Amino acid sequence: MTAPSVTIGEDEIKTLVHTFYGRVRDDDLIGPIFNAKVEDWPDHLAKLCDFWSSVILRTQRFTGRPMRAHLLLGDTIQSHHFDRWLDLFEKTARDVLPADAAPVFIQRARQIADSFEFGLATQRGDIVAPRHVTRA
Repeated sequence: MTAPSVTIGEDEIKTLVHTFYGRVRDDDLIGPIFNAKVEDWPDHLAKLCDFWSSVILRTQRFTGRPMRAHLLLGDTIQSHHFDRWLDLFEKTARDVLPADAAPVFIQRARQIADSFEFGLATQRGDIVAPRHVTRA
């Protein structure tokens, strides 16, 4: 998928990240997982903004190892947690981003979720089928 035809900048990314993780923190299913692991939400949100800036705008600001952090969670997260994360992300992207930009973020989020879920399944010995790529 190509870059959105509208201008997406740091402000849109910050709005998406902050709105989305506000919803995550309040979610009955995945909120407790995030709230138990994230000790400094302002710092975590800044890293997530850097991550999405690197993914979408190719700023290369993010230098972390997100797969490793998720692998350390082991059995704490399962497929239904990824499904909820994606549901919330997709709804938030559609709520706060321009209509032609949301699909770009959603597609990348799906790829990232598949990668993390596959990594965890491989680590546990439970290989799951990747989600099918859809075009909006």
